[in-house]
Amino acid sequence: MASGSYRNGTPKPMKLDRASSYSYTTPKPTAKSRGSVGGGTGVRRSSPAALTARDDAGVLGRVRVAVRLRPRNSEELASDADFADCVELQPEVKRLKLRKNNWESETYEFDEVLTESASQKRVYEVVAKPVVESVLEGYNGTVMAYGQTGTGKTFTLGKLGEDNIAARGIMVRAMEDILAETSPSTDSVSVSYFQLYMETVQDLLCPGNDNISIVEDPKSGDVSIPAATAVDIRDQRSFLELLRLGEAHRFAANTKLNTESSRSHAILMVHVKRSIKGRHDGEEGFLTENGQASSLVKSFRPPIVRKSKLVIVDLAGSERIDKSGSEGHMLEEAKSINLSLTALGKCINALAENSTHVPFRDSKLTRLLRDSFGGTARTSLVVTIGPSPRHRGETSSTIMFGQRAMKVQNMIKLKEEFDYKSLCRRLDIEVDKLISENERQQKYFEDEIERVKAEAQNWISEVERKYMISLENERLKYQQDYMDSIKKLEEKWTINQQKSNYQKSWNCNNEGCLDDGEISMPSTSGGINDKQLLENEKILRQSSEDEVSSLKSQVSQLKRLESAANAEILKLHEMLESEAHQKEKLEEEINILKNKLLQLSFEADESRRSLDRGGSGKVFTGLDTFMSQARSSQIRDRTNGQKASIAKLFEQVGLQKILSLLESEDADVRIHAVKVVANLAAEEANQEKIVEAGGLSSLLILLRSSEDETIRRVAAGAIANLAMNETNQELVMAQDGISLLSMTAADAEDPQTLRMVAGAIANLCGNDRVQRRLRSEGGIRALLGMVRCGHPDVLAQIARGIANFAKCESRASTQGNDTGRSLLIEDGALPWIVQNANNEASPIRRHIELALCHLAQHEVNAKDMISEGALWELVRISRDCSREDIRLLAHKTLTASPKFQAELRRLRIEC
Repeated sequence: MASGSYRNGTPKPMKLDRASSYSYTTPKPTAKSRGSVGGGTGVRRSSPAALTARDDAGVLGRVRVAVRLRPRNSEELASDADFADCVELQPEVKRLKLRKNNWESETYEFDEVLTESASQKRVYEVVAKPVVESVLEGYNGTVMAYGQTGTGKTFTLGKLGEDNIAARGIMVRAMEDILAETSPSTDSVSVSYFQLYMETVQDLLCPGNDNISIVEDPKSGDVSIPAATAVDIRDQRSFLELLRLGEAHRFAANTKLNTESSRSHAILMVHVKRSIKGRHDGEEGFLTENGQASSLVKSFRPPIVRKSKLVIVDLAGSERIDKSGSEGHMLEEAKSINLSLTALGKCINALAENSTHVPFRDSKLTRLLRDSFGGTARTSLVVTIGPSPRHRGETSSTIMFGQRAMKVQNMIKLKEEFDYKSLCRRLDIEVDKLISENERQQKYFEDEIERVKAEAQNWISEVERKYMISLENERLKYQQDYMDSIKKLEEKWTINQQKSNYQKSWNCNNEGCLDDGEISMPSTSGGINDKQLLENEKILRQSSEDEVSSLKSQVSQLKRLESAANAEILKLHEMLESEAHQKEKLEEEINILKNKLLQLSFEADESRRSLDRGGSGKVFTGLDTFMSQARSSQIRDRTNGQKASIAKLFEQVGLQKILSLLESEDADVRIHAVKVVANLAAEEANQEKIVEAGGLSSLLILLRSSEDETIRRVAAGAIANLAMNETNQELVMAQDGISLLSMTAADAEDPQTLRMVAGAIANLCGNDRVQRRLRSEGGIRALLGMVRCGHPDVLAQIARGIANFAKCESRASTQGNDTGRSLLIEDGALPWIVQNANNEASPIRRHIELALCHLAQHEVNAKDMISEGALWELVRISRDCSREDIRLLAHKTLTASPKFQAELRRLRIEC
C-alpha cells in the first residue's frame, strides 16, 4: 500500500447500479446520427473517397500550448512581500517574460497566455473546446496539463464545481459539450478513468483492477487499455458521480508545496461513437451465389460510424525533494513521478528535433501518450506556473517544456467504418417481414383453395342429389303409366272377348249354324279394336322412350358440368403447386439472407479491426477463408481426427476470433464455437491462453444467458476443464461461477449437462482456499440436489466432489486451521454418503469410502457418524475394501478415534 492517502479520504464502497443512467456494457452501434458539429481550426474533413483509403488521409497539426499563471497564495504573499513576481505576462501579444534578475529577462511566445484572473470558462474555450469539437467530428484529441506541483493542474482539469458552477474544470465542461451534441438514441459515449501510480496502471472506477496492461497495435501503433472499466454515459449527473468516485480513489498526500498533492497521473479517456449517412462506392460483399446482387440486399446500405477518443491527462506535479519534504514511501512516489516526467520530456525533445528514435517505451506514461505527441490526435497542452521567484528554476523548466512541445507535429486522421451491426439488425427485421408476409399469403391461398373445393363439392353433391330424385320420380311415373295402360288393355280385351263369345252364342241359338263367311264378321270387328289398342301402346312406348332420351341428355349435361368442376379443381391444384414452388424459392432466398447475415456479422468484427489498424479491402477475402475454415471444422467436429482439426483451426483462425463467435446471434454458430473452446480447454497447454483472452468470462456469460441445453452442457464441460487448474478455480469463484453452476444444476434435466456441472463443482471442491465460499454460495446443496438424476455418471461426479471437499476439511483439521463440525454434515450430506458407501458402481463406492475416511479423521464428526450409521460402514471398509490403501486408512482412523473405540467396545466389536 502507498503511504499517500486517497484524495477525499478513505471512501465507502460504492456500487454502480446497472439500472442507472450508465452501465458497464459495451456501447451498441447506432443506425443514424444527428450530424457532425463544425470543427475547429487546423482540421480538415476527409474527402468522400473509398473507406479503405480514408484512414491513410490526414493533415498535419502542431501541438497547441497555452500557459496559465496561478495567483499568489497566502504563503507567497507573506514570504515574497519584498520581491516582485518572477513572471510578467503580456496576453495581448501572447508573450511571457521570465525575469532572471531586476535588469534582465527572457521572452517566450505561446499560443495562449492566461493571466491569474482568467476564468475557468476562458481556459476551456481557448485550450480544450477546439479539441472537443474535433472529437465530435471523428478525430482523436488530447488535453494535458503539465507543471510544478501546486500550480493548479488538477484545478484546471478536474475541478467538479459542485458548489460553484463557474469553477468547473475542463473535464466537466468537455463532457457537457459532448452530451449536448450527441443523441442517446443514435450515438454512444463511454468513459474510462484510471491512474498511473508507481509505473502501474490502476482503474479508478474499480480499485480491485490494479494492474492493467497497455495494449499497442503492432501495425498502427494505437494504444488502448481494454481491461479498464468502460462506463456508458447518458447524462451529466452520472458523469459527475463517476468523477467523484474516481477522485476518491486517486492517491494524494500532504507536502510542503501542496496540502493535497497528487501522487499519480490521472487519465480520463472518453470514447465517442457517432453514426452518419453512409457513402457507398460499390456493392462489393453483397453478391449472391450466382454472382448477381440481390434486389433486397441492394436496397440496404450500411451507415458509416465515426469513432473518436478524447484523452484528458492530469499529470502529477514535478517537485524537488528539498522543497517538498518528501521522505519514506512519499520519496519513492516522487522519484517515480519525476522519472516518468523526465521520460516524457525526452520524447518531446526527440520529436521537436525530428530525431529518428523517440524513446516512447522508457515509461508507461510515454506509451500511453504515444498517440498524443507525434501521433494522430489533435493535442492541446496547458502548462501551469507559479509567480514566486523562489521556484524560478521549476518555472523555467516548465516553460521550456511547453516551448519544445510547440514544435511537435501530429498527423490528424479521421476514423470511419461501416456499421454492419446496424445493417444486420435492419436485414433481420426485413427477413422477419418477408417470412410473415409469406406465411400470411400461404395461409390465404390454402384457405381460398379449401373454400373453392368445399363450394365445388357442395354444388356437385346438390346436383347429383337433384338428378337422382328427378330420375327416380320419372321412372316411377312412367312405370305407373305403363302399368295403368296394360291394365286398361287387359280390361278392354276381356270385355271384347266376352262380347265375342256372347254374340257367337246368340247367333247359334237363334239362326242356327251359319257358314264360315257369316260367322267371321264379329271377329273382324274385334281385330280392328285390337289393332287400335296396339297402336296406342306403341305411341305410349315412343313417348316413354322420348322421355328417357331427354333424361339421358340431362344426365350427360350433368356429367359435363362435373368434368368442368374437376378441371377447375385440377387448375386450383396447379395453382397450389405453383404457390408451393414460390414458397420454396422464398425459403431459399431467406436461407441466403441468413447466411449473408452470418457473413456480415463476421465481416463487421473483422472490418472494424482492419479499419482500426488502417487495413485494406483484403478483409473480405480473409473473412471468406475464415468462414470456410470454420464451416469445415464444424463438419469434422465429429470425426476421429477432431483434435487435429481443432488444433489446426486454433492455429489458423486465432483464439480471439473463436471467442468472438460465442457472442454470435446465430445459435448454430454459438454451439460450434463453444464446442471448439471446450475441446481447446481439454488440453492443459491451451487453458492459460483461453483464460487470458477472456474465454472463462465468456463461458460463464453463456451459462447465465443461454437457454439452449447443448450450449449450457458444453459450456459447463469447458468450465470443468478450466477448473482443473488451481488458479482458474479462484477466478471461477471470483466471477460468481459457483452460483451460475448451482442455477444450471437446478434447471437442467439432461444427465450429460448435470454430469458436466457436477464435474466442475467437484474440481472446485478440491481447493482449500475457496471451500467456505463454495459452501456459502450453495455448492454443496447443488451437488446433493443433482442426486435426483440417479444417473451413475452424475452420481460418480457428486461422490468425487464430496470426497475432495472432505479431504480438504481433513487437511485443514490436521493443520489446526479448522476445528468445527464438517460443513458436509451440516448440509445433510452424511445420510447419502452412508447410503452409497456400498454402491455397486466402483467409482461411486471408491469416492464415498474415501469421503467417510476423511470425515472420520476429525473427532468432532464422530458423534454424527455414529448416530447416522457411518461407523458400521467404516468397520466394513476396514475389513472388506478391495483397495488396500483405503482399507488401511479406515483401520487407522478407527483405531485413532477414542469415541469410535468406546462405541466398538460397548458393542463388543473388534476392529
